[in-house]
Amino acid sequence: MAALQRRAIRIRGQVQGVGFRPFVYRLATRRGLGGFVRNDGAGVEIEVQGLSPVLDDFLQALRQPPPLARIDALLVKNLPPDPQDGRTFTITPSGGGAVSADITPDSAICAPCLAELFDPGDRRYRYPFINCTDCGPRYTITATLPYDRPNTSMAGFDLCPACAREYRDPGDRRFHAQPNACPACGPRLTLRDASGQPVEVADAITAALERLLLGEILAIKGLGGFHLVCDARNAAAVIRLRQRKRRDAKPFAVMAANTGSLAAWVEIGETERRLLESPQRPIVLLRQLPKSEHCLAGIAPGLAHLGVMLPYTPPHYLLFHEAAGRPAGTAWLQQPQPLLLVMTSANPGGEPLVIGDGEAVRRLGGIADGFLSHDRAILARCDDSVLMEGAFVRRARGYTPQAIRLPHSGPAVLALGGFLKNTVCLTRDDRAYLSSHIGSLDNAETCRALDEAVEHLQTILKITPARVACDLHPDFPSSRLATAYAAERKLPCIAVQHHHAHIAAVMAEHGLQEPVLGLALDGVGLGADGGIWGGELLWVDGAHFERLGHLRPLPLPGGDRAAREPWRLAVAVLHELGRNDEISRRFGTRATLIQQMLDKGINTPGTSSAGRLFDAAAALLGVRETNAYEGQAAMELEALACRYGPATPLADGFHLSDDGLLDLLPSLAWLAHGAATGHGAACFHATLARALGEWLAWAGRKSGIRQVAFGGGCFLNRLLTTHLRAYLEKTGWRVFTAAQTPPNDGGLSLGQAWVAILAASA
Repeated sequence: MAALQRRAIRIRGQVQGVGFRPFVYRLATRRGLGGFVRNDGAGVEIEVQGLSPVLDDFLQALRQPPPLARIDALLVKNLPPDPQDGRTFTITPSGGGAVSADITPDSAICAPCLAELFDPGDRRYRYPFINCTDCGPRYTITATLPYDRPNTSMAGFDLCPACAREYRDPGDRRFHAQPNACPACGPRLTLRDASGQPVEVADAITAALERLLLGEILAIKGLGGFHLVCDARNAAAVIRLRQRKRRDAKPFAVMAANTGSLAAWVEIGETERRLLESPQRPIVLLRQLPKSEHCLAGIAPGLAHLGVMLPYTPPHYLLFHEAAGRPAGTAWLQQPQPLLLVMTSANPGGEPLVIGDGEAVRRLGGIADGFLSHDRAILARCDDSVLMEGAFVRRARGYTPQAIRLPHSGPAVLALGGFLKNTVCLTRDDRAYLSSHIGSLDNAETCRALDEAVEHLQTILKITPARVACDLHPDFPSSRLATAYAAERKLPCIAVQHHHAHIAAVMAEHGLQEPVLGLALDGVGLGADGGIWGGELLWVDGAHFERLGHLRPLPLPGGDRAAREPWRLAVAVLHELGRNDEISRRFGTRATLIQQMLDKGINTPGTSSAGRLFDAAAALLGVRETNAYEGQAAMELEALACRYGPATPLADGFHLSDDGLLDLLPSLAWLAHGAATGHGAACFHATLARALGEWLAWAGRKSGIRQVAFGGGCFLNRLLTTHLRAYLEKTGWRVFTAAQTPPNDGGLSLGQAWVAILAASA
């Protein structure tokens, strides 16, 4: 006869705010088990009592958690049976203890909530804040753990009797759903004019859509901040948005009701469809169709890809529902809908995302014609995530701050990232938590956002760092903050070389603990020798690295200004080739001073940057002489190469010396001779991929290593990455790329943290 047993179960992972306690409750009550479940700082604690076979079945069922949950560890120990505990199972108040639970990212509205949203007979019909345990806000409304309503921005909204009954009913899917609310007790939408004053309207959604269709620009409050929104098919509205935001050419993203509504504009494969429809709802960069490039020319000018996303909050869906004529049910969502909206981050150029109502009026004045806002506070800035071919371009909403598992535990580290695309990383044991995308630290607002991100992550995770890490460049605001933070607390501060951090980030997420070759290609990073690096071949062994080779340096006429003006790089290339007579003919009298600077070596520091190589190629082909945004020339060059199609690498397009110097000047010389634009762009990419492959083959023979990690922003170029990866894998190489973080500077903080952990044990 089976004996009565009692078991204590400890579960760690993403198990708070995902309906895990109700899930456990239902499993236990269906099996007639006694005991309790509760949240605490470490995750979920369960004590359960019953007959041994039933307990075994219960444990097996636990391993198939709710949709948003993730179990990282499930620990079981036997306890003496409690004779007073019958077959009653309860959810008890949350316990305390040291916080080590993971925070759940925000999630798009689920199908059952959508069905209620569009059911005229439901009490939450068209209620903009409908949610349940399987969807809705999490991270962006959480002040601290455990994840309970008093610890969120829902604390000020008292549950009405009907919502309270749902909250307490174990059989309801809103059982312990912390943001639970309805029209009687929850947040409300408000339409405001350009000055921030409320506008009296019968329905805020109806009025907002009317304004959008008239060509107005609205700031709409979402989960992690505001969007600036306009009608994507209204060219005049798009132009006005660009003028007001001072964003002349940088691409916008668009939102459509469903994937069927996007079919006319972009190519959608099954993988991309799953991403678009996932609970994370990221922006996905998809290849534009000819109709899109013509009809939506102002959205992503000159680029091969268009950023698209689907609705993820009830207000988004309600705008499309209104445009469709308010049909009952959800069948309309299976049909293409004509409405297409520009959805771009609501921030003046270069500043952080706007999250507060007062902040929105202050910072978006002169940009937005009105505001569609609500009275639920956003506690953490969280921009939209962006992916392309499954790789992160920006890791934020839907994924932040989901933990990244490290190869092993180490001291708690606070890493503060770089200058561009800044993120913060905090580690605890064998988990790394990255902040949402913060941005470039070139203004006071973004630097303040960095301070806020550091404070919020530490507060919510209850982590006290034992070490601090930052970029090797001492003048980055992030490096200065790291130095001051460490000095104030008497902590060690580890400065990590930029490209070492890029490779270390890839090694950390893939669990690579043996030496690898690292190919780091980006715009700029301070080198260990004080030079400007950016095209590096490294040997990396944990906290140590060696520079095996680099791209041939090119002069940077005017320093950083050359990154904004690729024509200067083209002048530098012609000067290096001894073709000075062509400079003025190609670039006019403006090039005279540049030529003199190059002749005299004045303000022309050398750089091995791969990013500047792309700039030079683009300028020599006449693609782009001045960048309106970071990487514009390179992105347009890639777009031209994609449109052209496959090309053969130039036979003599590069030279590799015995000391590891890779010289691409021959391919640039060929471009300068007047290659056709599309053919030239395609040949440049093909030649570069072949050259990098040969470079790695040389390093492999020298080191005996045949595995490589790719790092740096140039690996967002999918054409280059795909060609190079295929070339290497064909010859037996193992290739590792960033999967859980962007390859660009958005992943630097993870790499810095991992190097700091390894240095502590060295």
